[in-house]
Amino acid sequence: MKRDSRLSGVLHVLLHMAEEDRPATSEMLARAMQTNPVVIRRIMAGLRERGYVRSEKGHGGGWTLNCDLSRLTLRDVYQALGEPSLLAIGNRMESPDCLVEQAVNAALGRAFEEAEAMLLSRFAEVTLAQLSADFHQRLATLKQSHDLETAHAE
Repeated sequence: MKRDSRLSGVLHVLLHMAEEDRPATSEMLARAMQTNPVVIRRIMAGLRERGYVRSEKGHGGGWTLNCDLSRLTLRDVYQALGEPSLLAIGNRMESPDCLVEQAVNAALGRAFEEAEAMLLSRFAEVTLAQLSADFHQRLATLKQSHDLETAHAE
């Protein structure tokens, strides 16, 4: 089963954008994420609606951050993406009148709800500023510079 990596991808894009001193075009971000610029624009639209990013058209335009990374959490970004499913597994629903299926689904349903609540709680504790600090610590260890245009060049 294919995993939904949009949250990871958009966090990646936002941290790259935080390092830029100029707007990042959808094309630049798409190259970094090895995807199509249309995908980037679709994802960024949800972030723009929440006020986390802004876009400028025309020459010199592109996407810029419009928020304080210390106030933006993983949960905020997750919600801006439309709250995609967190778990790849779910209940069987082929025989809803079966008492065995009902018992199994009740137990699993509670476990799924608890797991999702715990994950969302953790998402609310982690800010993009914390991720940025981790990135900078890793970058300092390698004694390298960072440039969005070359960070993912092959």
